[in-house]
Amino acid sequence: MKVIIPNNNIVEREYIVDILLNEFLGLDYRLEIKSTKNYEIILKNGNKLIIEDHFFNKCPKDLEYLDEKNIPQKVEFGNNDFIVEENISIIYGTNKLITNHQSPITITCGIDIFASSFFMLTRWEEYVNKTRDIHNRFPAYASLAYKNNFLNRPVVNEYVEMLWNMLKFLGIKQEKKKREFEFVLTHDVDYTFRFRSFKDIIRVLMADLLKRKSIEEFKKNINFILTKKDPFDTYDYLMDISEKIGVKSYFFLHSSSSAKQDVNNDKFLKQVANKIKKRGHFLGYHPSYNAYNDYKLFIKDKERIENIIGEKLTVGRQHYLRFEVPTTWQIWEDAQMKWDSTLGYSGFNGFRGGSCYEYSGFNILTRKKLSLKEKPLIIMDVSIKELNYELKLIEKIKAFQGEVVILWHNSSFNTSFWNEKKFYERLISA
Repeated sequence: MKVIIPNNNIVEREYIVDILLNEFLGLDYRLEIKSTKNYEIILKNGNKLIIEDHFFNKCPKDLEYLDEKNIPQKVEFGNNDFIVEENISIIYGTNKLITNHQSPITITCGIDIFASSFFMLTRWEEYVNKTRDIHNRFPAYASLAYKNNFLNRPVVNEYVEMLWNMLKFLGIKQEKKKREFEFVLTHDVDYTFRFRSFKDIIRVLMADLLKRKSIEEFKKNINFILTKKDPFDTYDYLMDISEKIGVKSYFFLHSSSSAKQDVNNDKFLKQVANKIKKRGHFLGYHPSYNAYNDYKLFIKDKERIENIIGEKLTVGRQHYLRFEVPTTWQIWEDAQMKWDSTLGYSGFNGFRGGSCYEYSGFNILTRKKLSLKEKPLIIMDVSIKELNYELKLIEKIKAFQGEVVILWHNSSFNTSFWNEKKFYERLISA
């Protein structure tokens, strides 16, 4: 199979073609760069797929596309014989689809699948749109997906399936990569235990009475203290549930090299780490609040935890989901991390990157594909507003045999927010 790309924005085009055709579909291809107007995919039988370019040709100079004016104001939805959903989001391009049945057969697709996928996966939108919340995060409500009501859809997977269906129609002989639907259960350990000292006990009880004004919470915490059952010590429960569905949990440990910010001392971190390792589950890194754009701090905190637990950490997620394009990915790359799972919105569950597949990151400024993989975060406990919504997200992921990455904190049980375990168990039994 030969793939021809136009001779501008070559690095960006090479990246997204490789993600869709190789990483997502598992296809072999030979790339050629020519002075053409559109993308062309030519099969061995001579049949051809033309994907019209509606983006990069308008910004032919390197990095010229990085401008907020290049984000669409509105996204149209279209239908054709090759899509898996009733409507498909058209970020760049048109609903045009022409099939010429004369030999060789040619399909001309007006949806710029490659530029639209590049927009979602690289998150260059977040680099040019400077809207931020109080934690300096790009908020869901500022995103094109939220504004146009497709945050709940893995739009890149939809593009890929449409692409595959067109290639099948044209007679491709290669097999698509085989995938299996799975849950990736992750737990950010912001606090190892709720009652780490006598000072903690007094603080929590006073907050129950004065801040929360809840006698019920006060009594509940008194009971935890008297029975010596810490409400955040849910590690065995979480591992039990994971093992019931045949997976291992990832516990991302949080600590800070700054004494003022540190909430998890050496003793408690080691105690929790040993419990998790003993049962064969996985440990990861949950960097401190300010480490998302500070490489030295990232490394300092990481080494501190690794020295305590006696294990190298290569996977994890940023604290508070603080993520800066492309700085955070590059920090993780430079630290030789294997995968990150920060790419989700605080307050809104869904598909921030438009995908339910793991994929290689891309630094939009250095214009380099990264070794670092991103496992997009789909569902977070504190962002659940209506369980049926999350169950529908899982159904969409099942349709593409993707990964449901769930973040459920060890501290999210036995509290006024999530005092029922049935929510978590219902999710992963879907």
